[in-house]
Amino acid sequence: MMMRMRPVWLLFAIIASCSLQLLCASDDTILYESFDESFEGRWIVSEKDDYKGVWKHSKSEGHDDYGLLVSEKARKYAIVKEVDEPVNLKDGTVVLQFETRLQNGLECGGAYLKYLRPQEAGWKPKEFDNEAPYSIMFGPDKCGATNKVHFIFKHKNPKSGEYVEHHLKYPPSVPSDKLTHVYTAILKPDNELRILIDGEEKKKANFLSSEDFEPPLIPSKTIPDPDDKKPEDWDERAKIPDPDAVKPEDWDEDAPMEIEDEDAEKPEGWLDDEPEEIDDPEATKPEDWDDEEDGEWEAPKIDNPKCEVAPGCGEWKRPTKGNPAYKGKWHAPLIDNPNYKGIWKPQEIPNPDYFELDKPDFEPIAAIGIEIWTMQDGILFDNILIAKDEKVAESYRETAWKPKFEVEKEKQKDEDEAAGSDGLAGIQKKVFDVLYKVADIPFLSAYKLQIIDIIEKGEKQPNLTIGIIVSVVVVIFTVLLKILFGGKKQQTPQPRTENTSETTETSKNEGSSGEKEEEKEETAAVPRKRTSRREN
Repeated sequence: MMMRMRPVWLLFAIIASCSLQLLCASDDTILYESFDESFEGRWIVSEKDDYKGVWKHSKSEGHDDYGLLVSEKARKYAIVKEVDEPVNLKDGTVVLQFETRLQNGLECGGAYLKYLRPQEAGWKPKEFDNEAPYSIMFGPDKCGATNKVHFIFKHKNPKSGEYVEHHLKYPPSVPSDKLTHVYTAILKPDNELRILIDGEEKKKANFLSSEDFEPPLIPSKTIPDPDDKKPEDWDERAKIPDPDAVKPEDWDEDAPMEIEDEDAEKPEGWLDDEPEEIDDPEATKPEDWDDEEDGEWEAPKIDNPKCEVAPGCGEWKRPTKGNPAYKGKWHAPLIDNPNYKGIWKPQEIPNPDYFELDKPDFEPIAAIGIEIWTMQDGILFDNILIAKDEKVAESYRETAWKPKFEVEKEKQKDEDEAAGSDGLAGIQKKVFDVLYKVADIPFLSAYKLQIIDIIEKGEKQPNLTIGIIVSVVVVIFTVLLKILFGGKKQQTPQPRTENTSETTETSKNEGSSGEKEEEKEETAAVPRKRTSRREN
């Protein structure tokens, strides 16, 4: 039976191979890198001193499929491959897609790609580093509170001539397992951007929308006048102490907050003459103790066993209670300020860097680079694709990615079952997967990092799963309360103009969040302070 099946599988392999070759030859495929052959000669490794990480042509664990491997921990890596012809991003659809597998997980580091501008912009392949100018940066990045699939594009302001990084707001989170995942960015001619993970849409955005990118691609029409100064008599106090208020005659500011409880009585059996601690009767002076050098030896103290069975030991003192006559410092009540003018803001002036456009003026892609800093090894890159058609990318996902993913997923399931963790652990994993999706909900964006931090702590301590769920629910409930009851604020008078301005950050290079090295501190144990029974 097995002998009869072999031709079928062989035929399937031939068909799959031919399909990939046809795809590679398609006019809609601009670049495809499968890493079936060694990358040497086709990819150029940076020779910069900082980039000592060793790239390897290696099989993906459990497969015969090869990829580009990050082989060492705590290293910087940089490698680049030029495309035959620069890719124009201004006309038609462009699809950017690649696979990564975090075989040893990813606690702190990047696994993203940089789509570089032509070398005329000021870089050389053998000197490729984080300063190399790129058009787009796309892919996973995770370290500490950072957990996102980046999409950043650099755009030249036609007025100022400066390149500005525009970051996708509320990007999706990085999958938390060790399976192969495929990341897809689809740039449409109508300014639409779609981010897919494993073929499933995780984010849709518009390049011209201020709601989707920070800072917005199109600057604000006006900006605050840097030369405008707040008048000296401008009063921003909405409330002021009532100048006509008088402190009541019976208001005693000197009354203490607490007084002795006169009704308290010493408990029966209190041992007045017994100390709370005594010398340890079993302690002996060390043989190497030198009185001249070490001082007079004293036995360490232990809790007095007699006090354990008695209400207390030592001098008894009355406990304190709240003073009903306490009022504290008197302050005049607040009233509306008749001179209140609102919060001062400088007047708005036309923004000299403002411009209008119908679509982004993308710089062409001349090369693909991987420039990362990571604490983990085992990161495998594979099946890097640039195409003009979404269907081409979908075909590669079906033929090159999905078969591997299904095998890995089934193997992971078998390992969980063999470890006896198909029950609780399996449920916990599903719970954490759902919580990561919850973190991506837009109205929770302000709390996303907080939620992800809670989830990651829960993954390290699975026994805290219930507590993690409760914590996330509390965050959601808090946000809902703010939306329902805290959304409407009292309007205050506005000076001169109600327009607000957006500040634009000039481009530096986005480094891997892995560069945020975590510091560990050791704290010395300190003796536990013993609470006196007399205070009870």
